[in-house]
Amino acid sequence: MLEINPGLIFWTIITFIAVLAILKKVAWKPLLTALTSREEQIRTALQQAEHAQTEAMKLLEENKRHLAQADAHAQQAMREGREMGERLRVEIVEKANANARAMVEQAKDEIRRERDAALTQLRGEVADLAVIAAGKIIDANLDVNKHRQLVDNVINEIRPS
Repeated sequence: MLEINPGLIFWTIITFIAVLAILKKVAWKPLLTALTSREEQIRTALQQAEHAQTEAMKLLEENKRHLAQADAHAQQAMREGREMGERLRVEIVEKANANARAMVEQAKDEIRRERDAALTQLRGEVADLAVIAAGKIIDANLDVNKHRQLVDNVINEIRPS
């Protein structure tokens, strides 16, 4: 069954060495060149991927920084807007209060002038009536009935018609 044939072993080794020599000359160099080229391409691709990842991280950090700055600017603008609105509100309220106070003072002055004019007119009429009454009293005799009649006449003259 199993026999060792030295001729077959010899020719098998010779054939193997011949095929190995042919493969070394014909296929080994292109195969090693292709493998080396492929290894270099993979290495370059990995370096480019690492570089791209580093750049992406830098851009991400820069975008985060810009976003934070934009957010800070927006917050600042909103604070300034609120402050300006509050200042305008206070200014408008103060102007309205000042206008109201001025109108009240103007109305008080007008009322004072009208009251003073009415008092002046009333004093003038009272003085005129006193002069008229005194003149009539002097003209009439001082008897009680005449005196009462004179006062009634003056009162009737004073009443508006």
